[in-house]
Amino acid sequence: MSNNADHLLNKKEDGGHTVSPVLPEGIKNYLIDIDGTICDDIPNEEPERMATAEVYPDALKTLNRWYEQGHIICFFTSRTEEHRKVTEDWLAKHGFLYHSLLMGKPRGGNYHWIDNHLVKATRYNGKFTDLVEKEVTIQVFND
Repeated sequence: MSNNADHLLNKKEDGGHTVSPVLPEGIKNYLIDIDGTICDDIPNEEPERMATAEVYPDALKTLNRWYEQGHIICFFTSRTEEHRKVTEDWLAKHGFLYHSLLMGKPRGGNYHWIDNHLVKATRYNGKFTDLVEKEVTIQVFND
């Protein structure tokens, strides 16, 4: 990891134990899908197309800017471990800056993520732009 992400994610409490990190105000930990989000939508059943997928230029520009601003960029894809090499090569070829690559995300949309940390979701809808604030309705646990 670079751009100070390793330091942010490996804090220790006073007793020396590692703590589950909470990032500083203004720093985000982005989980970014690959297929259909930063490039052509390539299904796992056609891995031969992964090496030649067309990059979405606005995704490259935006994600690299976020990386340079100190945010953590993690690609989170439904591609499997057998697709790791072609994926890493493709990301390098196009110049994506990132910290980690998680393979094996569950396939099929309509995700409902439950976590002990605050999670915000942004649906990619065809173009990377600056994020804006909007009021929306969400489902939460009934306390």
